Amino acid sequence: MKRQLVGELIAETIAVFIIIAFGDSVAGMYSLYTPSPYQGAYWGVCIAWGLAVTIAIYATGSVSGTHANPAVTLALALYRKFEWVKVIPYCIAQVVGGILGASLVYALYSPVIDHFNEAAHLTRAAGGAAGVFFTHPGLAITPMHAFSDQIILTAFLIFGIFAITETYNEMAPGANSGALMIGLLVALIGASMGYLEAWAINPARDFGPRLFCFMTGWGNSAFPSPENYWWVPIVGPLIGGVIGGGVYQYLVRPYLPARVRALSGESKYS
Repeated sequence: MKRQLVGELIAETIAVFIIIAFGDSVAGMYSLYTPSPYQGAYWGVCIAWGLAVTIAIYATGSVSGTHANPAVTLALALYRKFEWVKVIPYCIAQVVGGILGASLVYALYSPVIDHFNEAAHLTRAAGGAAGVFFTHPGLAITPMHAFSDQIILTAFLIFGIFAITETYNEMAPGANSGALMIGLLVALIGASMGYLEAWAINPARDFGPRLFCFMTGWGNSAFPSPENYWWVPIVGPLIGGVIGGGVYQYLVRPYLPARVRALSGESKYS
């Protein structure tokens, strides 16, 4: 394996580790304490997840581009010439990052998790405190409805990422502010649609912590989970990423004035 690829895979692992370390920790703050420090302030949870994404991008973007999400990796391979040979290694590294991030959150919060479950007369096997680590359907949401939700939410995410990072988009954020805008995009999706099923929008974000929990006492409540839900936050985001990337690539990008000028050899000031 080439040295550069090794560095990229390490960077992807670290990126998802950062996202889960902060994101699942804020989920713990939100769900394990009574009263919750975020009671009536759910926007703070969304901002924390978004800032975790921003920090991950600033930390690792120069090495791997910080996909930090198999849906992003797949969309970039389909539409932006990312090397197909790297797709599976990137996805594996991202899942490993999710497992490692969940392990850190567990190390921090395990006494609080046990206290929460004891006070609520819950067990890990019954899903007690599982929401700290992985997603599940919210109020009145069935797995199949969640599947369609994940497609739509991830389509918004990838569409936004493509717009923010598009070279020919003259309205894209300048300098190094793209990372902040992507973080705010994640926060926006969570603030507006997150209660549906906790806005996974990232197979590694859900599957990595879910695997960790499967091995640390949550068992069937983590995998395959009630109503066999485990596949929804994997397949839904992958499909949504393809759709969102395609919408931007074929319905917006061809009409960007800077791209049209570049293809015709015209200057902006000619």
